[in-house]
Formats: sequence, structure tokens, C-alpha cells
Amino acid sequence: MNSSQLMGITTFAYLFAAILYIGILVFQTKKLGFFATLMTIGAFLANTAGIGMRWYESHQMGIGYAPLSNMYESLVFFAWSIAIVYLGMEVRYKNRILGAFSMPFAALAMILAGLKNPDIKPLIPALQSNWLIAHVITCFIGYAAFAVASGMGIMYLLKDRKRQTDQTSSLLDSLPDLKTSDDIIHKTLVFGFLWLTAGIITGAVWANSAWGTYWSWDPKETWSLITWFVYAATLHARFTKGWGGRRIAWLAIIGFVSVIFTYYGVNYLLSGLHSYGGGG
Repeated sequence: MNSSQLMGITTFAYLFAAILYIGILVFQTKKLGFFATLMTIGAFLANTAGIGMRWYESHQMGIGYAPLSNMYESLVFFAWSIAIVYLGMEVRYKNRILGAFSMPFAALAMILAGLKNPDIKPLIPALQSNWLIAHVITCFIGYAAFAVASGMGIMYLLKDRKRQTDQTSSLLDSLPDLKTSDDIIHKTLVFGFLWLTAGIITGAVWANSAWGTYWSWDPKETWSLITWFVYAATLHARFTKGWGGRRIAWLAIIGFVSVIFTYYGVNYLLSGLHSYGGGG
């Protein structure tokens, strides 16, 4: 078995886990919870093994690099990051319904990865740096937290709509209460913001070693900064204005749209020093 086959198994495992979590929410079948968690852990372990095997395969080819360099590899790591952030949240809040709003992101990341070329290719000179690992890991753990926060934002809005319309729905009644949901969104945004900040800093150091300048206003850098300001403004409004509830839920969703454009859209719509990221 090679890394590509392992990634295929990972894709189906994440997808099945997401379906199980959604089943818990829709059919109120808590018995599925254990199997959903077990499937998520299994998918995460397969994901981890696939990344490790791809790293080993690159060494066998005489290239030997951390598999984080192109769109295929970054999507695989994105799924891994979402899974570990979610599992930590499930342990912290002991509520498996949260998986219905988190694990579909991991499944989607792996599905998108499956549409990319999985071939292992030599790195271009700009990527031959130890800062690559630090930069990608910090950025993508931040991105994963923002993905989960976005899912929690959707969950909050659904629950809040029920409250406003005074609807009777056992489906929505099973969601965490608004105060808990708001707390989850806030803490996840803070977690993601800290990691994104570290990612921008490590990226600047890497840029200086690769191109001789810490900042060049490349489209990727510019949009990373825009995304950082979106979340900085969100947290600032939270701390100084007491914003919460629907406002923070919507900002969590809007912020993730900015993340997606920074990560995915820029590679295909705007050319720059980071255009190689669209490869694979």
C-alpha cells in the first residue's frame, strides 16, 4: 500500500464519519456517537500514516521533503488539522453533535485533494527551507480552527433562528445552547488567531531567507494580512464592545470565506510569488 491508497481510505473514512455525525443530529441517534468518534480517530490515524508514508516515499526517490509543498499535500494536511482540532473540541465539550458542523470540512478537503495530482516532484528552490514546515503547520492549524469556528457559527445561527421564530424542532433543540455555542466560537477564534499570527511571522522569516525581504505585498501575503485583520477586528470588537451572538457567528463565517480565498482562490485567480502553491 502506498500513500495515495492510504489517502483514498482516509477520504472515505472522513466522509463516513461526517455522515455519522450528521446522522446523530438528524435522527437523534446518540448510539452512533461512539462509532462516529471511532471512525474520526481511525481516519485521523490513516491521514497521519499517509502523510508519514508520503514523506518516506519522497526520501526513497532521493528528494526527501516534508509533504506540505503543493495544493494536494496542503489539502491533506488541512484535513488532518481539522480532525485534530475537532477531536480536541469533542473531548473538551463532550458533545458529538459538533461533529456535524466540523467533520464535513475535513471530508471536503480530502475530496478536493483527490482531484489534484498526487505525484511527488522535486521542490523548487524557494521551498527548500526548514521554515516551510513551521509556516505551513502554524497556518493550517489556524485555518482548521477557523473552519471549525465557521461551522459553529452556522450552528449558532440555526439555534438562534429557532429561538426568534419560536419554532418547535427536536432537531434544533439537540444543539448546544446559545451561550455555549458563543463560547465555543470565541475560544476557537482566539486559538486560530494565535496560530495564524505565528504562521504569518514564520512566513515572513521564510520569505526573507528565500527572497531577501520579509514582505513583498505578494497577493498571498496581502490576503493573509487581510484575513488576519478580519479576525483581529472580530476579536477586538468582542473584547472592547462585548460583541457576541449573531454578530460573532456571522463574522466567523465571513472570516472563513476570507481564509478560503487566501488559501485556495489566490492560487488560481492571482499570480505571484506563491503561485507554485496551486500546483499538484
